[in-house]
Amino acid sequence: MQTIGLIGGMSWESTQSYYQLLNQGVKDKLGGLHSAKIALVSLDFAEIATLQQQQNWPKMAEILINAAQQVEAAGADCLLICTNTMHKLAEQVQAAISIPLLHIADAVGEQLTASKHKKVALLGTSFTMEQDFYTQRLSDKFGIEVLIPEPDERAVIHEIIYTELCIGIINPDSKAAYLRIINQLYQQGAEAIILGCTEIALLIQHTDTAIPLFDSTALHCSMALKHSIN
Repeated sequence: MQTIGLIGGMSWESTQSYYQLLNQGVKDKLGGLHSAKIALVSLDFAEIATLQQQQNWPKMAEILINAAQQVEAAGADCLLICTNTMHKLAEQVQAAISIPLLHIADAVGEQLTASKHKKVALLGTSFTMEQDFYTQRLSDKFGIEVLIPEPDERAVIHEIIYTELCIGIINPDSKAAYLRIINQLYQQGAEAIILGCTEIALLIQHTDTAIPLFDSTALHCSMALKHSIN
């Protein structure tokens, strides 16, 4: 079993999900007293969130590269960035380390392909929904068409992530708002919905809707387990 490297803390609420899913996955595959071998560097999300608002991506790249190099130095055999948004910097981070970075959009794209979904909708931060680093990768690498919500709906999704989910607030009204948006996207032709922010699965579960949901956090962890367990 290899050591899985994590850059977490963005937010720590969803980093908990990574830790739990990875350990549960190892237990399910290997049984007994087995648990995941993990090297984790956890960042202060307040600093990252401020830099995101400032659009200071070069500074964020510097922070993530430093964290990735610490993870590699700690003995990790692969790296996961435990957030969808910060995969905007995945290429810069990968160029600075020698271990493979397992891209979260690839984990989603592989599962969408296996499920034969070609037209899907994406929920995430405004950065993930509106910039092309995520949607273009799904299109170019997997041939998947990605719909995004209307501007006012994107604002609602983004606000709930940062003001509620990232600090552990689960609000029934917010769940209702997300489900309304999901239903609208389905009516617009989306065959499935990508939960493209690692916190969204804290609010929306598969049991909440009959529409297929693809949880990026769970799929990212599944990719890491396949890579790391021989």
